[in-house]
Amino acid sequence: MTSMTVAPSPANLFSSAGGLVAGVDTHKNTHHVAILDHVGRPVADREFRADGRGYAQIIAFLREHGEVDRVGVEGTGSYGAGLTRALTAAGVSVVEVARQDRRARRLRGKSDPLDAHQAAVTVLADTNTAIPKTGDGAVESMRILLGERRSAAKARAQAMNQIHALLITAPELVRQAFRALSGQRLIRALAKTRPGTSASADPEVVARQTLRRLAVRYLTMQAEIDLIEQQLDALIRQVNPALLSLSGVGPVTAATLLVAAGDNPERLATRASFAALAGVAPIPASSGQRTRHRLSRGGNRHANAALHRIVLLRMRHREPRTMAYFERRRAEQLTDRDIMRCLKRHIANEIYAILLSPATDNPVGRELRARRQEIGVPISVLAASLGVPYQRLRRLEIGTRADPELEQRATLALARLRPPRAA
Repeated sequence: MTSMTVAPSPANLFSSAGGLVAGVDTHKNTHHVAILDHVGRPVADREFRADGRGYAQIIAFLREHGEVDRVGVEGTGSYGAGLTRALTAAGVSVVEVARQDRRARRLRGKSDPLDAHQAAVTVLADTNTAIPKTGDGAVESMRILLGERRSAAKARAQAMNQIHALLITAPELVRQAFRALSGQRLIRALAKTRPGTSASADPEVVARQTLRRLAVRYLTMQAEIDLIEQQLDALIRQVNPALLSLSGVGPVTAATLLVAAGDNPERLATRASFAALAGVAPIPASSGQRTRHRLSRGGNRHANAALHRIVLLRMRHREPRTMAYFERRRAEQLTDRDIMRCLKRHIANEIYAILLSPATDNPVGRELRARRQEIGVPISVLAASLGVPYQRLRRLEIGTRADPELEQRATLALARLRPPRAA
């Protein structure tokens, strides 16, 4: 057991009256806890095991030395996740502290007691701290599912890459059989082949066997991804279905943004804090007479990529507001890349508002469907009269996509079709 100080001396007994703070240096198997008084003097420190019994001992250790106002924990989303949940359940206020930079570590040295002491000092100074995610709700389940989906998507892509690489070097008869196929058609054709399972030294037989196994692996990963996305969709509709009504937002994108905010999105006090979390808030880089900002390379890169996908999809489907914004900013001589960066910030503000005030349904789509059914117009007929695909109108009615332009056109069309009321 390592220790930086001895048991608290009588000189430190008054510290509980002024309030105590604690810092925890977290590791996979052990956590080191340091307690300081209200002026930063060491009170006690001790090492504990990183398991349920150790968490209970940490809570007892904190209460043994007085009233601890706050506990700073390093890595609340990794090694400190279990301790954070235990402390929160026990009614202890937990804040996340950032790890020291390398320069500070070189100056002060590094050890578990020193790191725990520095975490407590950071809490006392209230610098580089943040409210951690609670990690105890449906959003935590989304985080687990997204991690599984990423690994399945990588395995699926790797299988496809191996198939293409093998077809380049395979014997000519194998290449000729599948030369004209690509994508899903190629996968389905390879999965249906029957090259046999017997051991053979013939490269053609081995290539056909390997190609079939790779195709089956691809289909297996695809089935897993489909199942995961179904689970994600159900969880999103339980937590914040309004996200799915936004243009360009699907289950994976919505889950990624929810995971970035956590089960307690109210911890993000302003929309600027969410923009910084997603890496879409420009960083000041001014000096002297020159005033400028630079692109942020920090933040949650998964959330940043999700916002980028939303912009790309809105551009691809020519979403009216997005295209109008592009035209206006192009007139101001901005490049498309700069415009996309500005759009990501605007979309982050839109997402933030919905994260804090989730709607339970889509009243616009529900009312549109009710009016259409009252008149007795089939949805396929209305879609044909508007010149839009049936599925686009259906997504608007069931609330999975917001489409202001289509909503306005459909409302006008139904108003023309509505029979006049009897006097």
